[in-house]
Amino acid sequence: MTNHQLTLRALDIPSIHKFAVGFDSIFDEINRISTQRDNYPPYNVIKHSDDNFVIELAVAGFNEGDIAITLEKQLLTVKGEQVQDLDAKESEYLHRGISARNFVRTFTLAEYVEVVTAKVENGILKIDLERKVPDEQKPKTIQIVYGK
Repeated sequence: MTNHQLTLRALDIPSIHKFAVGFDSIFDEINRISTQRDNYPPYNVIKHSDDNFVIELAVAGFNEGDIAITLEKQLLTVKGEQVQDLDAKESEYLHRGISARNFVRTFTLAEYVEVVTAKVENGILKIDLERKVPDEQKPKTIQIVYGK
């Protein structure tokens, strides 16, 4: 008995994309996720309630001014870039367990989610998010009038 196994070696988004008119944002998001292979820095996403979330990123070793957060449309981008002091004498590391590399981490936010605050505490960047749905977009209860 032979075990035949189907393996997907490559996901060719552009070739699928041409057959799916109107689904540009979905394919862009799939492409973004499939190309984001780096797991640095590690992060947590915590749900406090249906409308309140926190993203935590481990950013030990990054100083004030080394991290930038931008929100464009619904894409939250956290970029860490450490400026290397060229005049500083290079140290010889016997073990280097704390990474000192630059990073770009992106998160796609749901509709009406806004960044409330961002702060670094004990080497953890915490980004507080809140979903603020406009009143006109919230579900409405319609009163039923019964005739006699």
